[in-house]
Order: sequence, then structure tokens, then C-alpha cells
Amino acid sequence: MDTKEILKKVRKIEIKTRRLSDHIFSGEYHSSFKGRGMTFSEVKQYQFGDDIRSIDWNVTARYNEPYVKVFEEERELTMMLMVDISGSGNFGTQEQFKRATLTEIAATLAFSAIQNNDKVGLLLFSDAIELYIPPKKGKSHVLRIIREMIEFEPKSQKTNINEALKYMSNVMRKKAIVFVLSDFMDDGYEHTLKILGNKHDVTGVRVYDQFDETLPKLGLVPMLDSESGETVLVNTSSKKVRTHYEKQFYTWKENFETAFKKSGAGVLSCRTEENYAKKLLTYFKQRG
Repeated sequence: MDTKEILKKVRKIEIKTRRLSDHIFSGEYHSSFKGRGMTFSEVKQYQFGDDIRSIDWNVTARYNEPYVKVFEEERELTMMLMVDISGSGNFGTQEQFKRATLTEIAATLAFSAIQNNDKVGLLLFSDAIELYIPPKKGKSHVLRIIREMIEFEPKSQKTNINEALKYMSNVMRKKAIVFVLSDFMDDGYEHTLKILGNKHDVTGVRVYDQFDETLPKLGLVPMLDSESGETVLVNTSSKKVRTHYEKQFYTWKENFETAFKKSGAGVLSCRTEENYAKKLLTYFKQRG
């Protein structure tokens, strides 16, 4: 894809997702995530009714009269977008591939954050960390994030969500709002997710295609495994094959929902042809 085509795509996504964040999510995002942390502001003389647990004993000893610590809500937040760019994202039977939907959702979230004057960062992952962009403010920074999500070519087609969560835990010391965007066709990340959830405000956004769930009856069909690169003939007329395929989908789905809920994180699932704006709005309202 040449530079002109990339810029055209970035602009198209910007127009679509910025409109959504401006008109729909700005208030909902703010009420959902504001005040997630408290930061020290000042000390003041103790007055009747103040919480004695807030007494600053060092200052009290210095002045020989009681002083209390005053805290205020932390206004500036940091959003981290963890986006799965493994091979399974390059699949879609409706309007667009899963990766395109993940990009649009991530862009909408990013514009919502900068409207609130928050920082936004990006982590692109496969079975390795493909790209890390530290959080910053501003429109130009968000446009760079969108461009990377569109044009970045991963070195690997495989997925390892556990490694991505582990990296995020190590790199982000300050509490952040973390969105993990993937089709979650992976397992073995439960423990690391719990560690991340103890430190940060985490939400899993699962995007899937209708044919990830159900295999249509089309006879013998050559299918490419986007993560292994192998092409195999699959008998889609076989009930056993279709049942196994569906069972695997629901195993991943249940694993995703259970792991995130147990870790205290939020969950959101969206099919590629569904209105993700409505899904996000509902999720924000439930949190608010």
C-alpha cells in the first residue's frame, strides 16, 4: 500500500470514528472512567468532621497541631490500546475483515480519550510484541496510531495474548485504562490477565465473524489457516466437522468471558457486521 493510499484510509477512519467519539462517546467516556485514581493535593489544618485516617503525622508533629492530607481526583488518565494483529484478523465474510473493525474501534476509543485531554498509547502484538508506542496526547499522535494499525505488517501470524499482557504489566507502572482488542482465539492468559487487572482498569473487546462461529455446508473446501499458513481440505458437509468447529469457537468465547470477569475486567463482544458504536455506548453507560 503506497503512502497516498494509507493517508486516504487514515482520513476515512478519522472522519468516521471522530464523529462517533465527538457526538456519542465524549460524555459517556468521561463519566465511565473519570476519578479512577486519587492524587495528593495539599495539607490543611484539621477541622471537626475530617477523617482522622487522613492525619499527616509528620506535619502534625512539626507544628504541634493536627493537619490532614487532602486528595483530589486524578483528572488526567492514560489509555493503552492493545491490538491483536495476528493472521486470524485478516478474515471476514461481511463488510470488512476483523482487523479493520478492531482498528475502527481502537480509533474511536483513542479520539474519545484525547477529547478528555488524556494520553493514548498503542501496543500491537502477535505471538510477540510487534510495536509499542508510549502514551502521548494530541490529534497528530492519534493519527499516527491509526496509521500504524492500518499499515503495520507483523513479523508473525500467530497469537500469544499472554505475552502481550505480561509486557503491558511490565511497561505500564502508572494505573491506566487498558483495552485489549482481539478475536481471542487463544488461551492460557488467565493468570497474567488477573495480575494486569489488579493494577489497571482493563476491558476485553472481542471481535469475530459469523463464520468463526458456524461453518457453512459447502462440501470440500480448501481452507487457509491464517496463523500457520497451511492450506487444508475441509469437508464442510460433515456434521462432525461442523460440530467440532462450533465447539472450538464456544470454548474460546467462554474462556474469554470467564477469564476477564474473574480478573474484574470488563467484556464486550461484537460481530464484524454489528454496530460497534451501539455496543460501546451500552458498555460505557453500564459502567457510568
